[in-house]
Amino acid sequence: MAARAVLAHRRGVRARPAGAAAGVLPTGRPAAARGGAPRGHPGARRPALAAGEPGDLAAALPRRRGRRRDRAERVSATRILWVKVGGLWPLDTGGRLRSFHILSELSQRHDVVLATTHGHGDDPEGLAAALPRCARVISIPFAPPKGGSARVAPTLLRSWLSPLPVHFWRWRVPALRREVTRLLTAGEADLCVADFLYATPNVPPAGPVPVVLFAHNVEHMIWKRRSGVEPRAWVRAVLELEWRKVRRWEARACAQAALTVAASEADRDALAALAPGARVSAIPTGVDPVYYAPNGVRETPAQLVFTGSMDWYPNEDAIIHFLDAILPAIRREIPATGLTVVGRNPSPRLRRAAARAGACVTGTVDDVRPFVATAAVYVVPLRIGGGTRLKIFEALAMGKAVVSTPVGAEGLPLEPGVHYLSAGGPAEFARAVVSLLRDPSRRQALGTAGRRLVEERFSWSHVAREFEARCTDIVDAARQAGGPQRRSVRSCA
Repeated sequence: MAARAVLAHRRGVRARPAGAAAGVLPTGRPAAARGGAPRGHPGARRPALAAGEPGDLAAALPRRRGRRRDRAERVSATRILWVKVGGLWPLDTGGRLRSFHILSELSQRHDVVLATTHGHGDDPEGLAAALPRCARVISIPFAPPKGGSARVAPTLLRSWLSPLPVHFWRWRVPALRREVTRLLTAGEADLCVADFLYATPNVPPAGPVPVVLFAHNVEHMIWKRRSGVEPRAWVRAVLELEWRKVRRWEARACAQAALTVAASEADRDALAALAPGARVSAIPTGVDPVYYAPNGVRETPAQLVFTGSMDWYPNEDAIIHFLDAILPAIRREIPATGLTVVGRNPSPRLRRAAARAGACVTGTVDDVRPFVATAAVYVVPLRIGGGTRLKIFEALAMGKAVVSTPVGAEGLPLEPGVHYLSAGGPAEFARAVVSLLRDPSRRQALGTAGRRLVEERFSWSHVAREFEARCTDIVDAARQAGGPQRRSVRSCA
């Protein structure tokens, strides 16, 4: 598929020719409601962008100039090239939310070019409209090969013959890599951000500017934990090989980046231990405490709620485990207990398990807040994970009592027993939920404490400022030294 889209320009940046390899999308309209965003963030429902039809939407999406900067701001602004695979809009995953809010804040003070991909269900026009202050949004159509497709076998073969893990080969996008290389070679950036480890194969080696790796997770730990809960021996053996390969790639990427920014202090420590000598920092996770605020909706008695992208394996594993091993124990004590699972793309396997248990699976929704508002207890039964779970902060911001496994709350600066209840095994988790369902005052106390915490410390503007400060330090050091103070993230291309 030709990687062409709507062409536009902002801030005096010249639009590429109609035959260019990447689509430069217009930025300039505030977002409105985008259907299919489980997190409910404002965004526009728009038709999917058609490849090979440049210009059709340029008139439909009028450009709007950002605020004029004074001379001091123009001098101090950093030119940031942000590279991400897997799309960014709609805001239906925690990683997309984190990246979007930081990008939105950075683009108010710096010249940001976003180079990303979009696949089925993504909305590149909505993304461009939601980031009106970005200098450019470049989105390339790309869908990674799926299991069983004819493209999988070559991907597996190439992966076995290279240090790049299988799931990283799937996100190797030649058109994106060419566009990133062109922008860097043309001197259009002072800094390159590889958003997620999966973006690193698309960042060329030995580039002219420092590279910051934005590590939302400790990726190899996700694969290692997945192998630990896999019941099938042959799959477990494959996962064992994969997580070790991911660990080697992750260590190499951290060592060669100018800076790795982790999403929690726990992840920072893990990555620093993985790559001794690497520069690793941490930022907190965030939430919009105004958007996710208690709305006065009365909770439903004995109602449990979980939210998350259900095409993310750790979420599916968590809910199937909850349905099989935890919910029956809760219902033995409180038979009327209900469960609602909210999130995009639930698999047939999950729907069958929910049907057997009498639980509700919504699939994609426009707004998760009405569902969270009805929860008596918000549950996070994750067994696999890395990074931080934004879903917990969203529930706390809405004043909800939360029960989570240690993995689910990993990396969050929360105090068990004050902001949430921590429970490990199935029996302990069931007891914690039952205790809260029977104690409304305890639920209220936990919800109030959680809401106060996120209001005071974890707004997205605060998180973005911390990310910005770390990036600015890297750019300043490179400028003072007269070159990029880093060893670029290498790719296997």
